[in-house]
Formats: sequence, structure tokens, C-alpha cells
Amino acid sequence: MKVALNGSVMDASEAVISVYDHGFLYGIGLFETFRTYEGKPYLLDRHMNRLYSGCNQLGIRYQDNMNQVADLVNELLEANGLKDGYVRLTVSAGEAELGLPTGDYERPNVLTLVKALPPVNDEVHMRARELRLLQTRRNTPEGDVRFKSLHYMNNIIAKRELLASSASSSAEGLMLSQEGWLAEGIVSNLFFAKDNVVYTPELATGILPGITRERVLELAGSAGYEAEEGLYSFEKLQEADEIWLTNSIQEIVPVTILSEANRKMTVGDGQAGAITKRLLALYRQTTID
Repeated sequence: MKVALNGSVMDASEAVISVYDHGFLYGIGLFETFRTYEGKPYLLDRHMNRLYSGCNQLGIRYQDNMNQVADLVNELLEANGLKDGYVRLTVSAGEAELGLPTGDYERPNVLTLVKALPPVNDEVHMRARELRLLQTRRNTPEGDVRFKSLHYMNNIIAKRELLASSASSSAEGLMLSQEGWLAEGIVSNLFFAKDNVVYTPELATGILPGITRERVLELAGSAGYEAEEGLYSFEKLQEADEIWLTNSIQEIVPVTILSEANRKMTVGDGQAGAITKRLLALYRQTTID
């Protein structure tokens, strides 16, 4: 497998980062995951702007521009024999003395990884995805808004709970906020619809400001749907006509089974709903425009 470290493509075994990197020692670092369509990173400007903003708040002097990132992604895809791929761009704080920082990080380490995209079968994609309510609560964000940071322990604990449950192997876990409001999935943002109104938890619940979440809100508005961000209970989710999840790799994923403890319920008629299908079609159309 070929990876890129600080702009140079090399074998993964050759990529070395110091044990004094504060990403390793203190979790100071951020990452973005996105995918390519026909070799072009989708919504790269939005991913990079989120990354720049987070690095600025953490004092990480990261300066790669979008053209540099896009060119490196294409080089890395070619080196790994991929036409398209799942891309993870990680910016770690870089090497510094032991102890909390007293200034900015001037030399971050930038690691870019790619892998093949998961196969998509639309017939399977449109049915039988389970969303399971977890007891693990979403922790509070690092700042005013959650970073896509290297600190992922809350998500990992949630994943371990999901794996230990009776949920299906393809299920996603749903976390509530500390106050009991709907928050997000382990690796996804949450949407639902009732009476042709689209709902999604607001950022104040501590969720990640997802790039695909943002795009789907825009698409819902352009398609004529009323869209609302707010504080919602699990009981309200149970009343939904449709539920779906979003992330940059899987796009829009319909939920057809909602579960908790020893109880499962079918969402709608057990298939992807009309709004979900329309938004997915619009989303995919924008990837080729």
C-alpha cells in the first residue's frame, strides 16, 4: 500500500512519525474523510475549509492548498491502482517537547491514505439498515463546535457497545446527547422526515458539523422541503415517516429498522422513503455536474 507523508508518496512501511508528535502524545490533530468521483475529490473545498478552521483554533500551521491536495490524491490513487477511492487526510500537530504546548505547531505532519470504496448494491442499500439506540452518550465537543479530531474514544466505546448488542452486522449506533436529545451516529449524521418536513439535530447537541449533512440540508431546501434543525427526542424519531443517515463515504443511507434494547420497529414500509430516494438522486447528480 502506498501512502503520502508530508507530500511524498511512499510505501506504508516507510512512513515514520516521531514518538514526540503531539498527535500521538496528546491527540492534537484533525482529519477529513472524503471520496472521489471520476478521480475528483467531492466537496473538497468544504472539507479543507473545515480542516483549516480547526487547525487555526488548535494553533497548527497547516498550509496545503486544495489544488495540492487534489493532485496528491490523484497521484496516490494511481500509485495504488485505484480509479476512485476513500481518502483520509490527517494533519497531526507535529513533533514538540514533552508537555503541553506553549506556542503554535509550526511543522505538522500530514498523512494521506486511500483505500478502495466499499461495493454498492442499491437494492441492498435501500432496505434493511438498522439504527440502534445506544446507552453511550455523545460527549461534549472540544470547543464551541466539535472537531473531526484524532480523539475518537467516545465513538470507539459506542462501537464496542453496538458490536456487543443484538443488532445486525450492518447496523449503525445512535447516540443521544448528555441531556437526552438525538445527536448522531457513530460515523454519521442523522436525518428524519415527518409529513414532508425534514429534521436533523442542531449543532448545539455537540454533533459533528458534517459536510454531507450540510449538503443534504441545501438539497432539501432546493427540492422544496421545509428543513428544520433542533432538539428532538427519541420518541419523535419513532414517529418518523422516514429516517436516513449521511456521511461522505456512504452518501445517504436509508434506515428501515429502528431498535433499542429488546425491541425493534420497522420504519415506514421497510423500504427507503420518497424523500430519501429523491435526496440521494439529487446528491449523486451533484457529484457529476
